[in-house]
Amino acid sequence: MAKLSFNKPLCKGCGLCVTACPKKLLSLSKTESNANGYFVAVIENEEACIGCAACATMCPDCVIEVER
Repeated sequence: MAKLSFNKPLCKGCGLCVTACPKKLLSLSKTESNANGYFVAVIENEEACIGCAACATMCPDCVIEVER
């Protein structure tokens, strides 16, 4: 099982990681925002993550780390 970690203060809420996830496990939070006012990316079901790192590769600000 892969573990995702997000550097939420740097997240711009662009949603590129959401569209990159082949399993559709990521979304932008509807309630959690960072100090800049952006709704941050979150994972819905971490157990289902296959660790492909497509989300981390797509992120322009290197906010996501994938541990396998």
